[in-house]
Amino acid sequence: MDVKTVLRSHVGKVRQVNEDQAWSGLLSGGQTAAIVADGMGGHRAGDVASSLAVDSLVQSLQAWGQPSSQEDGVSALRDMIRKANSAVYETASLNEQYHNMGTTVVVAILAGSTGLIGHIGDSRAYRLRGGRLELLTEDHTLVNELTKSGQLSPDEAARHPRRNVLTRALGTDREVDVDVQVIEWLAGDLLLLCSDGLSGLVEPSDLQATLDDTNALMEQQAQKLIDLALEAGGDDNITVVLISDDGQAIAAGGESA
Repeated sequence: MDVKTVLRSHVGKVRQVNEDQAWSGLLSGGQTAAIVADGMGGHRAGDVASSLAVDSLVQSLQAWGQPSSQEDGVSALRDMIRKANSAVYETASLNEQYHNMGTTVVVAILAGSTGLIGHIGDSRAYRLRGGRLELLTEDHTLVNELTKSGQLSPDEAARHPRRNVLTRALGTDREVDVDVQVIEWLAGDLLLLCSDGLSGLVEPSDLQATLDDTNALMEQQAQKLIDLALEAGGDDNITVVLISDDGQAIAAGGESA
């Protein structure tokens, strides 16, 4: 497949600093990889956390080979994210100004007809196939736990004042559980990775309509998603990565936003 990737990130209308980080690149084995991280913490700590996480992950991805099995790939991606967790946690432990900083992360590695998705927090991965948008990841948030237990309806969860409270983040604890899954990746599929600055403000139906617009280039789709989040208030940083097999492969080495 010829894979095309587009990255867009915007500070939003309220924040002074963009604490989101994104990266995409073509790995030495021919796989396409992408990362979105949304940092959190005190003064400037969020952008430090997301930068450390992405730097660690990119370093690990540059050494990514061809796993001998799906199980090996799942294990390798989980270890890679745990290594990034250690990088953030150790920096926070040694610097009082970074105490308790952390970040979400979602990582995609696509090769042939399959892919791997690893994540912690509430940055998301969606797949558009045949005009249908599917959420692939599950938010590690308080309101999602309350929704799953039946204590909140989806509408109540969307308006809940603590909807941004994470139950799991990268870098806040020495050890962390990492969700990793194998996905099917077929010709015509479109993958969206994003921070909650997009998914928390833009309805899934609007995400789907934007991504399903066959008259728009991927660059236009990505910018439209940013614009929709800004029109909805833009109260957080907004980051979007789109991956499709409809374009030419990007150069090895990667792209950041």
